[in-house]
Amino acid sequence: MGTNNVIFLEILEWFDQTGKEIVQRIPENGSGEIKLGAQMIVRENQAGIFFYNGKAIHVFGPGRHTLKTGNIPILNKIMAIPWGLSSPLRAEAYFINMKVFANLKWGTRDPVAFKDSELGLIRLRAFGIFNIRIIQPLLFVNSLIGTMSAFTTANLEEYLGQVIVSRLNDFMGEHLDTILNLPGKYDEWAKGLQQRLTEDFSKFGLGLTSLYINSITPPQEVQRMMDDKSKMGLFDDMNKLMQLKAASSMEKAAENPGMAGQGMGMGLGFMMPSMISNIFDNKTAEKKEAATNTQQCPDCKQMVPSDAGFCPYCGHQIMVLEQCRSCGKNLSLNAKFCPKCGTKVEKEKKQQQNKFCSNCGTENLLNSKFCNGCGEKF
Repeated sequence: MGTNNVIFLEILEWFDQTGKEIVQRIPENGSGEIKLGAQMIVRENQAGIFFYNGKAIHVFGPGRHTLKTGNIPILNKIMAIPWGLSSPLRAEAYFINMKVFANLKWGTRDPVAFKDSELGLIRLRAFGIFNIRIIQPLLFVNSLIGTMSAFTTANLEEYLGQVIVSRLNDFMGEHLDTILNLPGKYDEWAKGLQQRLTEDFSKFGLGLTSLYINSITPPQEVQRMMDDKSKMGLFDDMNKLMQLKAASSMEKAAENPGMAGQGMGMGLGFMMPSMISNIFDNKTAEKKEAATNTQQCPDCKQMVPSDAGFCPYCGHQIMVLEQCRSCGKNLSLNAKFCPKCGTKVEKEKKQQQNKFCSNCGTENLLNSKFCNGCGEKF
């Protein structure tokens, strides 16, 4: 029932018909003469705020509440004659939708500048969605609503989206060196960004329940640079990349039986001997490189890696520390008898000579170039 009746008490309630309304004021057109004893009905997903004479009286939770004002039916009209039959005791009620407002969109209106450590200064676009809900109704009304009669998600989406973009710029500057390392970090960044935005949203009585980053994209030319860099990472050298592109061209030419395909085939025919020669040259070079990285076991004559300490075939010690005086077998560091002929190993006692720093007196190894105690150069 409206608030402009003369006799009857009001029943104040509100239903959101669109699913996007956050706040609704009753009456919509300014304040009203809400009577003493009027009933305010608040639903489970709502909160009600009653203003009387310009001040917030109370925030009501779900249920039916009786409002107390100085407006008494009929008598109030007689007393309001000096004010043109309009009572000076003004009141209004605000209904706040407390549900979660989901799928609100945020994004960069214009590309933002980012200094990439590998690609230089580039411009990025970012997009995503977020969910919010009201956590402090009176703070929300006083800070954002004011005297507006209604407030929807469209009023909030643009402003909060710009706040998110601003915080994202700071977050990227602190946690990202190059966008080449960006894939796979969306979820981690969304959580960190949501924590940072909590304080910004709470100033208006809002809670950020969820935040998602859908994409962070550079311009087309930067994307092509990233694609080329990714392709180069798959090949050891430019020759192999060119061979792959030539093979792709051959496949396309085979699918085209026309004159253009024949011309392409002739061109590739001239290229094939050089390509095949390069392939065999690369294979030969790889074999030579493999040969230089191996050595022959002196015991079983098998080829073993050059950095091997022991032969993987016979267990012979490759790294020479000391040899048996009788049979020449390589001996381990603490060997007392030769494992091949059994000859007793006689070692000369060697006493390591250390040197002392003339500056601080610290004892250092013989080959030390700088003192471990004071850093002075020997």
